[in-house]
Order: sequence, then structure tokens, then C-alpha cells
Amino acid sequence: MTTVFGVPIQALLSQLLVGLINGSFYALLSLGLAIIFGLLNIVNFAHGALYMLGALVAWLLLEHLGIGYWPALIISPLIVGLLGAVIERTMLKRIRGLDPIYGLLLTFGLALVIQGVARNYFGVSGEPYDMPPQLSGGKNLGFMFLPNYRAWVVLVSVLLCALTWFVIERTRLGSYLRASTENPLLVQAFGINVPRLITLTYGLGVALAALAGVMAAPIYRVSPLMGSDLIIVVFAVVVIGGMGSIFGSILTGFALGVIEGLTKVYYPEASSTVVFVIMALVLMVKPAGLFGRTA
Repeated sequence: MTTVFGVPIQALLSQLLVGLINGSFYALLSLGLAIIFGLLNIVNFAHGALYMLGALVAWLLLEHLGIGYWPALIISPLIVGLLGAVIERTMLKRIRGLDPIYGLLLTFGLALVIQGVARNYFGVSGEPYDMPPQLSGGKNLGFMFLPNYRAWVVLVSVLLCALTWFVIERTRLGSYLRASTENPLLVQAFGINVPRLITLTYGLGVALAALAGVMAAPIYRVSPLMGSDLIIVVFAVVVIGGMGSIFGSILTGFALGVIEGLTKVYYPEASSTVVFVIMALVLMVKPAGLFGRTA
């Protein structure tokens, strides 16, 4: 049997696949966080709860309305994105321009409320969510078995991250979004509705989190606590990539997922802390993060 540094190649590739799947969720979630912080200067601690809410809405659509995975993949992010827009218009709007710590405290409180309500009604054991039959099974690549659904998750994450980066960095809409945060009065003078742009930006960020939640539902059980531990790792990913750097968040999310998978193979005891060790090392060398801008 072929080995790599004493580890069977099948076991290594299997863990790399797991790491790539985790990295897909890290990238999608950190992308939403980077958009919200980079364009709105809000540290959105409710991101993990809204990720969970995306999965929970998909489960409710299936259980009570019979709406399956494919429609839920669109409907659930739209519902959570609309909720995000309401949150921005009714709460976050009132603290705009203040120190980012106020946004962090407000969204942290929102996360506790959302998780508390979900725990009260659905418990903590979690509910299963079946994957679509079109993506069941997998392919035998000879050296490993590749589940179709996990390949789908990685592919969709890569495409969504690339599309979002292109819209923000290479289109007129993206230039309006960036300009509205740097000089809102000037942008408004050109007839652009800046408050609406800001609301749409926050809605987009949380919709990405909800979409990640729907895709995660068939892999993990739908639980009110599914986002509470993940959000800490995702914040570390954003810090390593550079707060507000969209490209940095995407690249770092995928890379750290793979590094975490490799760590589980060669040194399992450190797999839960390797991301934070890397964060500490990066911050000692480059406090703004790998792709962040120094003020």
C-alpha cells in the first residue's frame, strides 16, 4: 500500500477531501463576513446564527411545506437575506458611524437571541436533512471514493466565491458599493440611494451564510448550535486573510480547511487549534493579515 510519510494514501486523500469541504464552508462564511466588514465596517457576530437559520429554514420548508433541497437552496437564502435587511434597517442603521465594537456587541446579542429561540423550539439534538437523490452516491476514482454531494459542495462554493469577488471588485455595482462606504455624500450626490445599497450589502452577506447552511444541512445535522463553534473558526479565517479582504477570505478559507485536514492525519491532537496557532503567527508577522491593508 502506498504511503505518504507513513500514512496510507487513501486515508490522506480522504482527510484532504474532508478538509476541502470544511474549507468550502469557511470560504463562504468568511466571504460574507468580509463583505459586511469591508463595506459596512460591522463585525457581524450573528453570522453563525444566520448560517444555522439558513439550514433550519430549509428543514422547515421540507417538513411543513414539502419543499425539497433545490427550491430551498434559493428560497432559504432569500428569506434569511430579507431578515438581514430588516436587521440592518431597524438596528444596525442606528449605530452606523460608531465604533465597530457596538456592532459586534449588537450582533453578538442577536446571535444569542436567534440561537435561544431555536433551542427552545427545536432542542439541541438536531434533525436530519436528506441530500437530493440526484446527488446521492459517488464515484470510485481508484485511489478513493468521491461522494457526489461533497464534490457538488466544493464546486458550488468555488463558483460562488469567484462570482461574488468579480461582482464586488470588477463591476459598476461593486464600485458603487465601495464608494458608498468611503464617501457616501458624494455618491448620494450622483443620485444613488446609499442607504438601500448598504441594506442590500448586509442582506447579501447573510444570504451567503444561509446558502452555506442549506448546503451543510445534508452533511451535518440541522441543529441550533451548528453555527456557534464554526463562527469562531471563521472569524480566525477572516483575521488571517485580512479584515475586509474578500480575496484573502476566500483563499484563506479553502487553505485552512486543507491544512486542518492534513493536521487530523499527522497530528490529530492539534486539529482543533491549528487555525488559531496560524492566526497568532500571522498576526505577529503581519498584524493586518495576509491580504489586509495597513491603515
